[in-house]
Amino acid sequence: MPPVRLLIKPASSNCNLRCQYCFYHSIAANRQVDSYGMMNEDTLEVVVKNALEYAEHVCSIAFQGGEPTLAGIDFYRKLIEFEKKYNVKNVQVNNAIQTNGLVINAEWAEFLSENNFLAGLSLDGPKDIHDLYRVGRNGKGSFLRVMETVNLFNKYNVEYNILTVVTARAARHINKIYNFFKKQDFRYLQLIPCLDPLKEKPGGHEYSLTPDKYAYFLKTLFDQWYADVIKGDVISIRYFDNIVGIAMGYRPEACGMSGICSCQFVVEANGGVYPCDFYVVDEWYLGNLKYSSLEDIGNSEPAMRFIEASKYVDPKCRECKWFSLCRGGCRRDREPFADGEPFVHGEPFDGSMLLLNRYCPAYMEFFEYAGDRIFELARMFFSSVN
Repeated sequence: MPPVRLLIKPASSNCNLRCQYCFYHSIAANRQVDSYGMMNEDTLEVVVKNALEYAEHVCSIAFQGGEPTLAGIDFYRKLIEFEKKYNVKNVQVNNAIQTNGLVINAEWAEFLSENNFLAGLSLDGPKDIHDLYRVGRNGKGSFLRVMETVNLFNKYNVEYNILTVVTARAARHINKIYNFFKKQDFRYLQLIPCLDPLKEKPGGHEYSLTPDKYAYFLKTLFDQWYADVIKGDVISIRYFDNIVGIAMGYRPEACGMSGICSCQFVVEANGGVYPCDFYVVDEWYLGNLKYSSLEDIGNSEPAMRFIEASKYVDPKCRECKWFSLCRGGCRRDREPFADGEPFVHGEPFDGSMLLLNRYCPAYMEFFEYAGDRIFELARMFFSSVN
């Protein structure tokens, strides 16, 4: 049995920021119920009990939003109680939380540290870049408050990484962002391409990340990262780590890089389960953990259908010299789908207008530019562990 991974949304789509590019806002707007409120303790107990009964060896539980800290610190204290109560098989339990940092205080930081939570802290770069889109209800930026949280995490030895949304502006200023992160001594970075709203033709917003901008971002960042790695100053950038790992023959750990979807068990505040954070919509509702087991949900018809739809590979991909590294990319970037295959946006599906990953030109340009160095690093890392 594979390790169990849950991504729980204890505050549903509720958030104390109004980020202009928020992908989950558009997802919530595309379902009958935009918010399921706050997860109560009874639901949390059922979810934890179900997960630990199903898990073998490892159970990873991550909390995301909206903003998951809005559920309150006592919610997470109950989580620890339930994990201790139901972990009768002594599996390894890994807890993580992704936060915008706004409500983090000394009590939160001490709790996260003492209970070995891995925190993902959202920070888009220096103040002028971060505050452009990550704003509160009053329209004011959140940078200074996030940096207070950085100081608290450092003070209480919270293990954390930085999560950055790559917008058009961030892509253009990636040198500035990377240097800022280095100055702050952030050693673990996840830089996530910005998503346009669901069911909307991509590229229509000021923040939209176009293929040409993404290609510039990847090449420019790789140059800096590669130079640091060669001189022994290794900073973990999740995408590059995974690409080099693939070149070494390892399976990627990052969702969206393996070439096929899996069921991620995304749990909304009411206990409802969906297969992927990008698809928490009515069409892909798999069941509810208050009434069904994880095993039954994972083997349900919608779950199987979701996975099956991701298996399609355009013939052009199979012919590409970089397919072994790219593997077609994330399904979300091949939307929309019809009859189990992606097709050209806004056109009737006739099987002849299949759509490659929208970032295909960016990936091809990047791999042509950096491919030799990627395999060089793969050989270097492989020799160091053998």
